[in-house]
Amino acid sequence: MAFDTILVANRGEIAARVIRTAREMGLRTVAVHTTADAKAPHVALADAAVWIGEGPVGDSYLDGARIIAAARETGAGAIHPGYGFLSENAEFARAVEAAGLTFIGPGPEAIRVMGNKAEAKRLMIAAGVPCVPGYEGEDQSDAALTAAAQKIGFPLMVKAAAGGGGRGMRVVRNGADLAAALAAARSEAANAFGSDELILERAITLPRHVEIQVFADAHGNIVHLGERDCSVQRRHQKVVEEAPCPVMTPELRARMGTAAVEAARAVAYRGAGTVEFLLDASGAFYFLEMNTRLQVEHPVTEMITGLDLVAMQIAVAQGSPLPVTQDEVRLDGHAIEVRLYAEDPANGYLPATGPVDLWRPATGPGIRIDAGIVEGQEISPFYDPMLAKIIAHGPTREVARTRLIRAVRETVLLGTVTNAEFLADVLGQEKFTAGEATTGLLDQVYPEGFPAAETRPRDTALAVAALMQHDRDAALARAGYVSADQLGWSSAPLLPRGLTLAEGDRRIDATVGAFPGGWSVGIGEAVFDVELAVNGNDLSARIDGHRVEAVARVAGDAVQIAVGARRLAFRRLRAGSQDEARAGGGRVTAPMPGLVLAVEVAPGATVARGGKLAVLEAMKMQHQITASAAGVVKAVHVAAGQQLASGEVMIEIEEE
Repeated sequence: MAFDTILVANRGEIAARVIRTAREMGLRTVAVHTTADAKAPHVALADAAVWIGEGPVGDSYLDGARIIAAARETGAGAIHPGYGFLSENAEFARAVEAAGLTFIGPGPEAIRVMGNKAEAKRLMIAAGVPCVPGYEGEDQSDAALTAAAQKIGFPLMVKAAAGGGGRGMRVVRNGADLAAALAAARSEAANAFGSDELILERAITLPRHVEIQVFADAHGNIVHLGERDCSVQRRHQKVVEEAPCPVMTPELRARMGTAAVEAARAVAYRGAGTVEFLLDASGAFYFLEMNTRLQVEHPVTEMITGLDLVAMQIAVAQGSPLPVTQDEVRLDGHAIEVRLYAEDPANGYLPATGPVDLWRPATGPGIRIDAGIVEGQEISPFYDPMLAKIIAHGPTREVARTRLIRAVRETVLLGTVTNAEFLADVLGQEKFTAGEATTGLLDQVYPEGFPAAETRPRDTALAVAALMQHDRDAALARAGYVSADQLGWSSAPLLPRGLTLAEGDRRIDATVGAFPGGWSVGIGEAVFDVELAVNGNDLSARIDGHRVEAVARVAGDAVQIAVGARRLAFRRLRAGSQDEARAGGGRVTAPMPGLVLAVEVAPGATVARGGKLAVLEAMKMQHQITASAAGVVKAVHVAAGQQLASGEVMIEIEEE
């Protein structure tokens, strides 16, 4: 068990997180990376780094043989898998041990049993842990699953037995939808986990998702470190996590904690693990699954317990006993975490790619940012779209919540689209503020999805002023010294000139003129006087007497601006230049880079508005490509198995 070098078999923020703690413990660290991740922070943080492939996970981060070879090549004595990828792969854990290395996690058998929802549920029922009624049988035929579904009743959940993270999971509200849900879940599960085995469970109406953090050592000690409420979810993927749960009582915590410890004991668990439950309004709870790894949301537990869970993982793997007993565990204050994703909530939450042009994480009391990005890096389509975790701690839930809203607003990423505005909006929702969120919150609050906010003319005026000031400063740098009191001065009135911007597909006509200390910007019928002070990327403006603080990046004709939680991007359209707006009409384009899994139509087919055209896989999820208008398919330019770039034309439809 003795080792002095750890290879971290992961990427992004969790790889950086593990490397930092390992180095603080005096251990040498090794990173693995692909060509796509060559500039990623975890590569620079580690003492050594090994290239393991071009980009796709199947040929790199999921290639256990390459990972083990990299460990041997660099003299690593242990492998930390992080979360995702190979972290819950029993065969990989077994291969690590067979290679004479230490796997920083539970034993292979515990991973195998708990990694299969069907087998885990059977074991939990035998151990007396409350479970949701359902079907976890070995007969996986449509007939057996359909018969079981009729006994369970609707609504029910179809779940991948081998998976997690919302992949291979469907809600089925009636029998008519069951066959399609089974087919879709099988396909997604097979692609994500290499197994198409499914289980069925009764859908618990509007529960809370509450999980218990457990920890076990090799000496028979098992403790729980309290709970996390992860109820705010979209498509069964967590968006907001907090600790403790707002409705938790000491008595309920003791019962759920005991059940979680017994679940770990049933598989002779070792290391960090999480037992997930559904908690209904009556206080009844049901076993959901056990994640045999460190969780994405572990920072909220760290912030209320004062414990470093990664350091505990490493110490347990080295043979040390747990540093605390159950009686010594203390919960202090409240912590809330949100996940910053490269995705577009106003466009169906589609994953986004692009550069990290500017990255400025928030700072302040009680604020922690766990990130896996750096300026100049490119967000690729190969990996999960999570970029960073923003966490806030406070003496009360309300202090933590308000600190987190401020941190989301002040954490600025420009270059790719993110969900920052969506996160700030969720944290301000009445039910979340009151601590009443269930797993149905986002569907209740955003039944039609997160609405795209219309850009205010005031913000457009600020962007125009930032663009013009950047141009002026660049010209002055070439012209030589001009005193500040002469800027904007003329012996004769200067007539405003026209300027055209594009924001996505929208064209904005503006006028702009200079005055001492600022710019007069016309947007439609409104005219805004913008007094502007620029300090690097920081803008301090007074717009018609109202103070506005923003962060901006201007490069050529492009200006990106962050105002509060809003992230705006404009480009100047010059006379004679080509408008790069996305093609409209009947041209269906790829909304993101991805792999075509299926094409559902052929030339000559008649399609309805919203009809399914193709299935695109990107960032480990399947996305349906649908028709934006009814018509006849004129041409199909793609085929299953084809890799597409963002904006590539897939299908042409002759609209009715």
